[in-house]
Amino acid sequence: MDLRVDLLTIGAFSNASRLTPKALRLYDELDLLRPAHVDPDTGYRYYAPGQLERARLVAWLRRLGMPLARIRAVCGLERAAAAREIRAYWAGVEAETAARRDLAAFLVDQLSAVADGPGISGRGTNMLELRYSAHSDIGRVRPANQDTAYAGARLLAVADGYGPAGAPASSAAVQALKFLDGEEVPAGGVLGLMEDAVQGATEAVRDVAADGEEAGTTLTAVLWTGSQLALVHIGDSRAYLLRDGGLFRITHDHTVVQSMIDEGRLTPEEAGSHPQRMLLLKSLGSGPPAAPDLRLHETRAGDRYLLCSDGLYGVVPEDRIRHLLLSVPDPDTAVRALVDAANDAGGPDNVSCVVADVVRAGEWTAVQGE
Repeated sequence: MDLRVDLLTIGAFSNASRLTPKALRLYDELDLLRPAHVDPDTGYRYYAPGQLERARLVAWLRRLGMPLARIRAVCGLERAAAAREIRAYWAGVEAETAARRDLAAFLVDQLSAVADGPGISGRGTNMLELRYSAHSDIGRVRPANQDTAYAGARLLAVADGYGPAGAPASSAAVQALKFLDGEEVPAGGVLGLMEDAVQGATEAVRDVAADGEEAGTTLTAVLWTGSQLALVHIGDSRAYLLRDGGLFRITHDHTVVQSMIDEGRLTPEEAGSHPQRMLLLKSLGSGPPAAPDLRLHETRAGDRYLLCSDGLYGVVPEDRIRHLLLSVPDPDTAVRALVDAANDAGGPDNVSCVVADVVRAGEWTAVQGE
């Protein structure tokens, strides 16, 4: 009895699965899609009709750009688990695409400025500056404030420390970045500059735990170049952009619950009461080094940026945050109104806020908060 009667030749299987014979031979070698039968004399490959579902899944995942190693893992999962893995992969692709989009916009802006002539920007963004304020509060429950907030002409930062040495950890992280506030920033290398500064912040945090005391901190900071903001982010402090009346979160929490949301295992509403909502996946601390998120953001006159610790967004709904940012005109009053809102909601945690407005040069004088 010929076992090949009910099997498809590699050519027929290729047509049905939309995978080329070359790809099928590769996937055989990689143990991703083995043929049902290989002729011992000719080496010709035959496939069972039941293999088409897996083959089509492989083809679709390749069209998504998923690496073969990850495809192999997805193909070994149950359907629901495979769906979660694909969702998580695509969330990562979107984040990477957004970062590349920002870099492309930056390069276009820089090259356009050079083409227009020295000191000239296509949108006139060289005439913009920041007005800003920062405020940090102990809240109504915690015995000490482990947050640090800072706002300067170029640097804005919020850090939320944890552990017995959390307060010196957050302070050390921000202190390690302050040198950036007093220097002219080379726009072309700003992301590299921020990455190097964060490495210095990591070492500073480790130094405060030199005696074996646990120390760690989140860090969310932006550096103003005169036309853009370079963002560095690690942990679960956040940065928001208020533009044209809409409030947009421009950071991604590095937490267990956020990863569960990304994978479709948890809704944002469920995350608020999840027992692991405070568990970080990334931070600056004594553990293995963790890569921060680094991005460039184009700015416009009228933009308002908010950096905050989880002591704010954990108890104050985003629609309330948006209302306060829209209704309070100056940054100093805005940061205090936000802190008051967190304390009015019980103040269960330290709360820190930095608010910065992008304005035409000379319109306002900045006010440095506490």
